[in-house]
Amino acid sequence: MKMKYILASGSPRRKELLEFIISDYSCITANVDETCPTDIEPQNRPEYLALLKAREVAKNYKEDVVIGADTAVFSGQKMLGKPKNEKEAFNMLKSLSGKTHSVITGCAVVFGDRHISFSCKTDVEFFSLSDREINNYISSKEPMDKAGAYGIQGLGSLLVKGINGDYFNVVGLPVSLLNKKLKEFLD
Repeated sequence: MKMKYILASGSPRRKELLEFIISDYSCITANVDETCPTDIEPQNRPEYLALLKAREVAKNYKEDVVIGADTAVFSGQKMLGKPKNEKEAFNMLKSLSGKTHSVITGCAVVFGDRHISFSCKTDVEFFSLSDREINNYISSKEPMDKAGAYGIQGLGSLLVKGINGDYFNVVGLPVSLLNKKLKEFLD
């Protein structure tokens, strides 16, 4: 019997990236409360949420391999989620301007009663941005559904001076690490 795969995400970026590893899979968005317990350190939240999402979907698909992922942007110890409005997007981008921040994607794989989870971290350096550059980017509407208020795979790439680590991790799925871990887990 051929193994079936499910991506526990509705993200178009993750769907596109997963196709580097698996060509035949389904997508089912996990319906979970993404509020983390207070005893979980901010840098561990993406991995916690990835496992939560994968387990939620796996409850109904015990014969399938379920992959969950969650990405967060960190400026120092502060976790930046998706901006609620343009003012919040402006403040996030202003806080990242001229600095290096971290992007952490947590991944989880659930199959039957077994699971693995891991995180990947990439450091991203922004150019110093003027208020005008930030407002022009916000007017594109691209930042509004992205953690940290930018998408490195789109116009947000123009804000980035450099990265240290996995580019695809910043987009939302560390494909090479996921591929390696998936093979180890399923062998």
